[in-house]
Amino acid sequence: MHALKYEGWHELAGFMGDRIADVARRHPVVVHASSCREPGGCLTHSVRVTPVPTTPSRERIRGYNQAALLAQGVATALGVRLVPMLKRTAGRRSQIELEPGLRRANVRDVFAPSSGISDARRRDVLLVDDVLTTGATAVEAASVLSDHGARSVHLVSFARALPKPDSTLP
Repeated sequence: MHALKYEGWHELAGFMGDRIADVARRHPVVVHASSCREPGGCLTHSVRVTPVPTTPSRERIRGYNQAALLAQGVATALGVRLVPMLKRTAGRRSQIELEPGLRRANVRDVFAPSSGISDARRRDVLLVDDVLTTGATAVEAASVLSDHGARSVHLVSFARALPKPDSTLP
């Protein structure tokens, strides 16, 4: 993940997106939609993939949004549409060193609907992020999607950051 996010190895995103899709295929929303008998399959009609947006300045610096690259890989592997539904409205400090309570405050109200938000209405949305730490970012993004009619929002990510060990514990 570090190579994709900080070292410019965007070629890794397709492989990582495939791995995320492998796990997503076992999710009840995807399983149910895949097994319906509608012509063309229900999955392509009921499920959308959207990335967690990064700040414009981080995207300028990196040259890409790693979550968007992962989301493209997931959408391609599942055969569903990738629709950017959110935009980042505020650049806040990086979440990397923040404690859980500060993370929630740091991402409060940083997402707004983008032009693709109408595609969320009455659909199941797979929200793609690179790393899940506390879930604060995902909760904020999912809230906007839900407020704009998403039937359900399910976070998928490539990695899970474990909490730092508490040095005060024996």
